[in-house]
Amino acid sequence: MAAQFWREWQVGERVVVRYRVSGGYSDALGELTRIDASGVEVSTRRGLVAVPAADIVLGKHVPPPPPPRHR
Repeated sequence: MAAQFWREWQVGERVVVRYRVSGGYSDALGELTRIDASGVEVSTRRGLVAVPAADIVLGKHVPPPPPPRHR
């Protein structure tokens, strides 16, 4: 099994996780809400994304989102 670098992350951190899906890859960007042996869960703009440990390819911490623009 590949190194589980994401196991050192903390709930509440902002991350991006690249994971395998049928036909390629996808990314989940948002706040980490769960970390355990089965994988991670990320709260994204579109909702919660559960990523199984076996499907995680890459991941890293990301900075906070930019402030909203005023029109």
